[in-house]
Amino acid sequence: MTTNVNYKIFGDTSILVEWQPVITKGILRDVLEFRSKIETFYTSGIQVTTAYNSLLVAFDDVKVDLPVEIETLKTIYLHKSKLNVSNYKLWKIPVCYDDEFGIDLKEIAAEKNSSVDQIIALHTKTVYTVYFVGFLPGFLYLGGLPKELTMPRKATPRLKIEKGAVAIGGNQTGVYPVESPGGWNIIGNSPLPFFDVTKDVPCFAKPGDAIQFYSVTKKKYDDIKTLVNADVFQIESEDYNG
Repeated sequence: MTTNVNYKIFGDTSILVEWQPVITKGILRDVLEFRSKIETFYTSGIQVTTAYNSLLVAFDDVKVDLPVEIETLKTIYLHKSKLNVSNYKLWKIPVCYDDEFGIDLKEIAAEKNSSVDQIIALHTKTVYTVYFVGFLPGFLYLGGLPKELTMPRKATPRLKIEKGAVAIGGNQTGVYPVESPGGWNIIGNSPLPFFDVTKDVPCFAKPGDAIQFYSVTKKKYDDIKTLVNADVFQIESEDYNG
């Protein structure tokens, strides 16, 4: 995919590259292909951060000539190649949607003129794309939420949302990797760790991967948590070609 991108100087040592302000798999793939080519070209001395439709290249050299580097990036973009789709994974994430965890499920069901079971069924049958990881370490920004599940964020955010809370905010769904304040609607909880600093790769998923949730009972949730705490639980995954 080749599309119009804009390059702008961002601070003293960085360049911001922006695509159209929309969330699509095509733009995501273009962003990731560009990132791969940039990191191959420079090999060191830079840090590349991606988002839905943008990419930030930060140079270690404080004397970097940013206008020259913009021209270099333009050339790299024109000669980038498609990524190997076999590098991506579909991760299967267990979620307990019981009342204990899904504290906003009934409200969502009422708002959507639906049942709790129907909300859960739609949430679990959908495959979501990982666009980037932020605002908390391990927080996966997922695209692909069915429009039937979109729900405005809370007018008054909660001061405390439990670690592992699965939530809907606007046209997104995600999992809170740590306890934090938040304004999303809580529909369940996952027993899995989404960020672990003791691991070589702290967050198992990366941009371009996919997530699919599956419903588990409270007993199964507790069993998985026991295995996670013993560091013996393996997250189910398979190759994903998007």
